[in-house]
Amino acid sequence: MNWKQGLQDYQHYMKIERGLSDNSIFAYTQDLQKLVDYLNQYEIRYSPVEIGQETIQQFIYELAKIINPRSQARIISGLKGFFTYLIFEDYRTDNPMDLIESPKIGRKLPDTLSSTEIDQLIGNIDLGKSEGERNRAMLETLYGCGLRVSELINLKLSDLYFEEDFIKVTGKGEKQRFVPIGQVAKKYVNLYRNEVRNHLKIQNGHEDYLFLNRRGKQLTRAMIFTIIKRLAEKMGLQKNISPHTFRHSFATHLLEGGADLRAIQQMLGHESITTTEVYMHVNRKHLHEVLLGHHPRNKVMDETSQTQVGGES
Repeated sequence: MNWKQGLQDYQHYMKIERGLSDNSIFAYTQDLQKLVDYLNQYEIRYSPVEIGQETIQQFIYELAKIINPRSQARIISGLKGFFTYLIFEDYRTDNPMDLIESPKIGRKLPDTLSSTEIDQLIGNIDLGKSEGERNRAMLETLYGCGLRVSELINLKLSDLYFEEDFIKVTGKGEKQRFVPIGQVAKKYVNLYRNEVRNHLKIQNGHEDYLFLNRRGKQLTRAMIFTIIKRLAEKMGLQKNISPHTFRHSFATHLLEGGADLRAIQQMLGHESITTTEVYMHVNRKHLHEVLLGHHPRNKVMDETSQTQVGGES
């Protein structure tokens, strides 16, 4: 087995067996290609079956000179997955990554938008343009349902169950889930459908996609990023935001409002509750308020204080 065949087989495995999205498969392949490029650069002729820990350790040492620890950790994780696959397929009996440790990295918490900032951001949309109604509906759906950008652009008319107040979302690995949708998002989606989308000349194959560009085709991820970046610049927002910021804000605001963590996990489509906890970037003031309002010792102190203030005869 050579590297070209190994990567092709692994891509097929990731798509068929693991059900990963095209974007995820591309990212894993790009990371593995870095190892292949390193081997070619130094004319190292080990195949995927022959390569050992020492060679890979040297590759990672060179890699650490040019990329940050978080990217190193991602590549190491990808390599571990690839060699585990080779063991699974009986190409190897050992994993050369077993003794290679990832660099220590902290959890990176993205910026969150307050509800006021979200209102201001959406308020900066130019509704005088035809795409204005679409953009408002998209951002209200991103924030109101906590969607990933890929889930937003792949949302279809046939996924809308507005009578039941739900939408059907296709997430990572083609896994589907039902997510509740609020009245505000429903209102603006319907406005876009009835006032704008109905007048578009829709291209063949794109008839069921909810959000379309002016040419009647499905929107791209890059277009959503661009729309949000331009709105942030327009309002002078000093935060580095993306479509994911709306998803993060959705989860954070639900938690601050008292929502159950398990319910948030289901709405976000996370397999593990641990993943959901990364999104729960709650400020310390809120945590302090929760402690004061709910811990029994604080209730005892409140009652004692009230007794002392009232005085005893």
